[in-house]
Formats: sequence, structure tokens, C-alpha cells
Amino acid sequence: MSSFQIIVGSMLGGSEYVAEACEETLIALGHQVDVHLQPTFAQISNENQTWLICTSTHGAGDYPDNIQTFITDLEKSDQDLSSINFLTIGIGDSSYDTFCYAAKKINNILISKGCTEITALLTLDMSEDIDPEERAQHWLNENKDLL
Repeated sequence: MSSFQIIVGSMLGGSEYVAEACEETLIALGHQVDVHLQPTFAQISNENQTWLICTSTHGAGDYPDNIQTFITDLEKSDQDLSSINFLTIGIGDSSYDTFCYAAKKINNILISKGCTEITALLTLDMSEDIDPEERAQHWLNENKDLL
């Protein structure tokens, strides 16, 4: 099984709940999982890892405060990140024109750095009557053969 690094971007805690639900599901599927609630690029393993980015969008399409340093360091990095596979979950409200913009931006950064996207970005719309944790867990189970 794979080794997962769950990288969380959250302002109000919703992304943390989704990340914890994903951690439960990945462990149940037999994967090794580390969750990073205050992610720093230097501390996150990037050799033959699968990264699960779980982030909300703040303000006018900005990253949450806790993930900004990680993003800046990722953008500046010249490391070979081609061994990283990744998945992204964006949490937002579709009534805003910047719906899940932070997740979309980090997705593009990771692709530009040579990382391999396992499956298309999952967006969770909090303006709908959904259980975001359950939706994320269902999505992981649907894609378990790709993980």
C-alpha cells in the first residue's frame, strides 16, 4: 500500500474534519498516513509519496493562512517532485466566483512541478446540503484502485 501525506489548508476547521475522515478511510484501506495541520514543505516527505491536499479557499480566492508558507516554499522549490502522486479536495461555497480556487491553484502548481494527479479534483460545495466528510470518504473508496 501507499504512504499518504495529508496536507491541510483550513481557516475555520472544516477542511480539518474532512482530512481526518480521509485519514480514517485511507488507514482502513491499508495505507500509512501522516496528517499535516500546520504544513511546512521541508517537513513533508516527498519521496515516492501520495499527497492528499485538502483545502478551503479564503477571501478572494486566497489560501488559508496555515498553508501559505507551504505553498510559497513549494512554488520556490527546485526539487524533483516527479515521484509524487496527488489528489486534491477543495471545500467551498459555489455562490462565490472563487469557488474552490485555492484547491484549483495548488492542483496546477503540483502538475507544473511534475507531480502526477491520480484523479480529478473533488470539489465539495458547502452551499448544498451535504456531509463533506462522508462525500470525501466515498470519493476515496470509489478511487481505491488508483491509490
